[in-house]
Amino acid sequence: MKKRISEVIKKNFAGYLFFRSYLGYRIFVSLVFSILVGVLDGFGLAMFLPLLEAVDGDVSANAGDKLGNLSFLVDFLETLGLSLNLNTVLLTMFVFFSLKGLARYAENLYRVVIQHYFLRSLRIAMITALSKYQYNAFVKADSGRIYNTMSGEMINVNQAYFRYFNAMSALVMLLVYIVMAYMSNPQFALLVSVGGFLSNFLFRAIFKKTKAESAKITLDKHDYLGLLSQMVNFFKYLKATGRIDQYKEKLKGSAEDIERSNKQMGIYTSLVIAVSEPIMVMIVVVVIFVDVNYMKQDLVAIILSLLFFYRSLGFILTLQNHWNQFLVVSGSLNNITDFQKGLHEGAEIPGEKEMGVFSDEVNASDLDFFYGDNQVLKGVNLKINKNSTVAFVGESGSGKTTLINLIVGLLPVESNSLNIDGVDSNTINYKSFQKRIGYITQEPVIFNDTIFNNVTFWDEKSEANIERFWKSLEKASILEFVNEQPGLEDEELGANGVNLSGGQRQRISIARELYRDIDILIMDEATSALDTETEKLIQQNIDALKGKYTILMISHRLSTVKSADQVILLDKGKIVDSGTYESLLKSSPQFEKMVALQEL
Repeated sequence: MKKRISEVIKKNFAGYLFFRSYLGYRIFVSLVFSILVGVLDGFGLAMFLPLLEAVDGDVSANAGDKLGNLSFLVDFLETLGLSLNLNTVLLTMFVFFSLKGLARYAENLYRVVIQHYFLRSLRIAMITALSKYQYNAFVKADSGRIYNTMSGEMINVNQAYFRYFNAMSALVMLLVYIVMAYMSNPQFALLVSVGGFLSNFLFRAIFKKTKAESAKITLDKHDYLGLLSQMVNFFKYLKATGRIDQYKEKLKGSAEDIERSNKQMGIYTSLVIAVSEPIMVMIVVVVIFVDVNYMKQDLVAIILSLLFFYRSLGFILTLQNHWNQFLVVSGSLNNITDFQKGLHEGAEIPGEKEMGVFSDEVNASDLDFFYGDNQVLKGVNLKINKNSTVAFVGESGSGKTTLINLIVGLLPVESNSLNIDGVDSNTINYKSFQKRIGYITQEPVIFNDTIFNNVTFWDEKSEANIERFWKSLEKASILEFVNEQPGLEDEELGANGVNLSGGQRQRISIARELYRDIDILIMDEATSALDTETEKLIQQNIDALKGKYTILMISHRLSTVKSADQVILLDKGKIVDSGTYESLLKSSPQFEKMVALQEL
């Protein structure tokens, strides 16, 4: 039973549960303000009956009776010693509506404050969750969904927040006016409520269709942004091969799917706005007709209740409009909830052991690794000593990159199969170890910022940091290039280093890692995309670092591994041989063949 109730709450109050998870008690404070506004407004409206009586003279002695259960307002004034006349009624109305204005201001101000609090909390939570996401889960994720959820969907969730709380505020105001209508004339209020309840079935059908279209738009946006990001990344290929128009049609089709759903939701929203007021007015008119002509009620007796219902009519329209607009973006809210759930389920579980400076060795013992049912590494035994240079070679798919990814903690390993400085890798807090690692890839990471910020990773420009910056440029053989730039270290590099050659990007990337205080330097195909001259220069830089860092290299160009202390040859996930470059030439026919094919 308890589980069933929980499921019903999650299904029907998902928005409330989501917002409350970030706002806590603040969500109730906002609704209390709405109640206060409604009550003060209702009290002010209740004084219209005494006001009407006071127009032609003093208010009658039985004025309170016509207010029904709201007669306590008149009793309260008499308790204060105020006689019920025109001036008293006007002053009382002024006080109530003035207090309502103050309450409304406080309500709106508070809502702005908690809206910024909510969005800030949500963004930080999303960024934090993404930063903790496991690498092996990340590479399987839909990049279009990640971009869409972390950017465009946040705008929609902001709209969802605005629409949801406006709808809730309108609902609270509506309930306040209905309660006051019942207090002034229960019979009339009951008939109008029944009519309003029956009309709700029409709106529920529209709301259901709107919610379905919203969910479809969210999925369509994931597809669109995924296709768009690929068009940007592969623009050169698409242009050079004449396939840009073909791809454009695919992207255009995705955009048209989104707009079709947007159009449909616009039709539903327009329908809600168009029919809400006529339907509610029709209900009130029918009830008045029945009440006066068949139930023989005095029109004066229902006028205050009618006034409350007329006031509530505006909030019914507001409620329906904002709720439908909330449903328009509810797909984004559901997507973010599911996305966050996925991030948390795929979060890294850090070990407790903090690592300092890498001081001894990396040791792999019978190390296996599977991608699903596919075994990528098979019984790998390996020892890497501090400050040694180790190169991993082999055909594509032999397991080189996977082995490196296991060492640096990007992929999980079985217990006791990998030890770092004698510590089981499963017990290590890998963030502490990864801070000691520099990583240079085939495609250098260049941020759209200055040279200084690219190399120092946005360190402050202190005297010590500036000195480290220039020394790292010198070690990476990029100092001369920087000195030739008009802005020197403040020269902007453009998106992904668009203004740089391949060699310059690579050397900026190397300088970044040398700027850091690291122990292990990983070179993953770091020179494979460079011309021979640039490769030779960078190789000289790497050779100069030998003995100063533990260098792990992955390379298909065997000329770059000649100076390595140890060359590891992998084949189909196994280490089939190891030794120096020269010793492998003599002992391994497979390695000798690889060298011969490259004509070294």
